[in-house]
Amino acid sequence: MPAKPRTLGEWLQRAEKGYARHQAALGQVATNAHDEALYLLLHALRLPLDSKAAVLRRKLTADEQGRIKGILHRRLEEHVPAAYLTCEAFLGEHRFYVDERVIIPRSYFVELLPEQIPSWLPAGRPVKRAVDVCTGSGCLAILLAHQFPGARVDASELSPDALAVARINVAVHDLGRRVKLFHSDVFDAVPRARYDLILSNPPYVPTRALRGLPAEFKKEPPLALDGGRDGLDVIRKLLRQARDRLQRHGIVVLEVGSLRPAMDRAFPKLELHWLQTEDGEDCVCVVQAVRLMKWRG
Repeated sequence: MPAKPRTLGEWLQRAEKGYARHQAALGQVATNAHDEALYLLLHALRLPLDSKAAVLRRKLTADEQGRIKGILHRRLEEHVPAAYLTCEAFLGEHRFYVDERVIIPRSYFVELLPEQIPSWLPAGRPVKRAVDVCTGSGCLAILLAHQFPGARVDASELSPDALAVARINVAVHDLGRRVKLFHSDVFDAVPRARYDLILSNPPYVPTRALRGLPAEFKKEPPLALDGGRDGLDVIRKLLRQARDRLQRHGIVVLEVGSLRPAMDRAFPKLELHWLQTEDGEDCVCVVQAVRLMKWRG
């Protein structure tokens, strides 16, 4: 590679080497340096994300190279997450506004919502009410509204800052009439209702593990990550409150990262069902209302 890169492709090669040299953590936007670097460079140059490969041969002006240097400095040397630099994140085909006030959207629900989760609900019975607990940017509440177009969707969030971002996304997706946001610790301030589906990607990182997170993940709001001593604090509260919030045919679906062993130990009587994901992580479980209503946790 030339000592002074001039084309977009040459800058991409330099950026990929920079990811390795600076040990930049991945996983918030992309799982490999090539994809995330290309995304950042196209964004810095205001080029479409679906640009053809020929764009890599484009020679850059001094101003364009300056923009690339600036965004790479912040990403690689300051370890600012890519999504905070572009103020956007994607789940499937849907784009969401994000900034430092919210955790960056990333969830297996985009994979599981179309088929696996509905298969746990009564066939032929439409979902009328659903709720996203710990909604953050509002992304999962919005996915619920798109997946179940006839449903009313509630969303709860403890952080006022995150709720402000969620309001932006609900408005951008034109869902203000169907998605209702509540400032609430789980269900504490959510009006009484019975839901067909309760969904949550709650804080589940054990407090002691927060110190070992990469720098990029430490830039996300601690409230969105910290699940208490064993990672289960919010989950316990959610399951206790869900007993009185579900229809008899309803389900709770939780994304819990690497906590499957801890969940199975803590809630054996709930007979958790773990959904299969493409990468084999299998970190999303289903809890049926009939089990919850007999449980006294």
